[in-house]
Amino acid sequence: MCIIKTISTNSAEITLFVSQKKLQYYMKEEHTTLETYWWDFEHILDDIPLPQRFPFPFHYEPHSIAQTACRQLQSYLTNQTDWEYDFGIDDSSTSGQGKMFGILVVQKTEGQLGFLAAFSGKLGTTSDVPPFVPPFYDRFDEQGWFRQGEEALNEMNRKIKVLEQTPDFLELQEQYKNLCTQRDKEVEECRIQVRQAKQNRNKRRQEANGKLEAEALLKLEEALRQESIRFHFILKDLKRNWRSRLETKEQELEQHKIVIGALKKKRKQQSAALQQRLFDQYQFLNQKGKTRGLSSIFQETVFQIPPSGAGDCAAPKLLQFAFQNNLQPIAMAEFWWGISPKSAIRKHGQFYPACRGKCEPILKHMLDGMEVEENPIVHAFTPVDKLDIVYEDEYLMLINKPAGFLSVPGKTWTDSVYLRIRQAYPHADGPLLVHRLDMATSGLILIAKASEIHKKLQQQFIKRTVKKRYTALLDGLLDIEEGTIDLPLRVDLEDRPRQLVCFEHGKAARTHWKVVGQEDGKTRIHFFPVTGRTHQLRVHAAHPMGLNTPIVGDKLYGISAERLFLHAEELSFVHPVLQEEMKFIKPADF
Repeated sequence: MCIIKTISTNSAEITLFVSQKKLQYYMKEEHTTLETYWWDFEHILDDIPLPQRFPFPFHYEPHSIAQTACRQLQSYLTNQTDWEYDFGIDDSSTSGQGKMFGILVVQKTEGQLGFLAAFSGKLGTTSDVPPFVPPFYDRFDEQGWFRQGEEALNEMNRKIKVLEQTPDFLELQEQYKNLCTQRDKEVEECRIQVRQAKQNRNKRRQEANGKLEAEALLKLEEALRQESIRFHFILKDLKRNWRSRLETKEQELEQHKIVIGALKKKRKQQSAALQQRLFDQYQFLNQKGKTRGLSSIFQETVFQIPPSGAGDCAAPKLLQFAFQNNLQPIAMAEFWWGISPKSAIRKHGQFYPACRGKCEPILKHMLDGMEVEENPIVHAFTPVDKLDIVYEDEYLMLINKPAGFLSVPGKTWTDSVYLRIRQAYPHADGPLLVHRLDMATSGLILIAKASEIHKKLQQQFIKRTVKKRYTALLDGLLDIEEGTIDLPLRVDLEDRPRQLVCFEHGKAARTHWKVVGQEDGKTRIHFFPVTGRTHQLRVHAAHPMGLNTPIVGDKLYGISAERLFLHAEELSFVHPVLQEEMKFIKPADF
């Protein structure tokens, strides 16, 4: 889209845009017109019932009406010529970046259905691209106060760098460093002399003992005492002289540091004021008409201050625009469009829930007053009548945990393998569970009935002598038969419990794998984890630098199904008492 002309009036600024398909007027007012951002459905919706309550935004399967809107938006993204952005979809792209898009199905007061669209962050160099709803504030606007404030801070950074690199300042720093090195050397040499003199005095005392008369011994002791005092003051005077020399040099340095420090203090104050002014732009509405600011919302979280980009995601922008224009939110969905980022796992065209770190505190306020569906994960728990015991003796036991059942008590449910074992063996000491499995993963869990047994078994896990094999069904076909994946992992602090691939801060994670069969477009695979990081196999399977093929039913990193098709099938270890190698296999039921 190219700008033809801008016309200023008393009430607004009208910018004319031209594309190959249309000529549209975009009103840049304090309250922009609804028509600019309203999307009419292209398909008849008579056969799609509306949801009774607003879908829960953090775990959901998009409602059919939301999926209809997403397909229409995806068609627009594929065919539009109004603006250009490299999503990395084209094989020839080398610098493309994917983007999270969202839609909000809304209803006008007179009953007309339509939807709004938004993207997270920015497209290219701007966050304000009609027909996507506007941001709370376009901090990427080159003429805006935020970018001007950033430029002022950058100018101060440049001045600080110049001051820190002046020849006089660098020379003084080098002189001070050399003086400190010389002082340390001379003081240490003096200390050595003092210690040697003390050793010599002790030796002279020992040699004189029993050989000199009492009067001579008194004279010797007095001479040795005077010598000790003399060496004490030699060291003390040396330190005082060096302290005086260094203080003179420090005063010269301080004149430069005062100027630099004042500029750094001013920069810090301006940066804080600029950030706070930006936070103040984010005032979130809810259906009750109540407004709450970004800073206030995040004061109640572990972050205390808003994380970078909070409020710029699609979900809060969509709800804000709906409330501002008296629209009733019906359903929401977000999907990824384009190439996956290097750290997180995002698949082109796939639906994803709102992030928890940035969006959950905001949406908690924005959804207040609305009828929202219950969290579907509440119903994801699989009740179990009786645990499947694979092996048991007086020292340990193995349990075949079903998918959907917890290893240890969680926030929502307390029923778990740990609780069942604790109830069955109330007098057993120690942590009991030697290792865990994700709630969605089924398979073998090793349990120790005493703390000493637990300690010995866990040592085998720490030393990686325990052999584990998992069976999984991947949602696609692989071209190679086996290999090893080395991708370090860390938790996504802004979207727990998701894990990220991070080569800077991640913990080492290694997995051997081997294909054992392929059927119906799926690949059956064996995983042999060397390490045991959270979600290791799931991330290694789904990540583009791993197998780039998620496990079937993986709600976090793939597409949900009736269950996660991942099963801890084989476990081998040395019995800590019998000292025999034990091997157990419990085949997957899929």
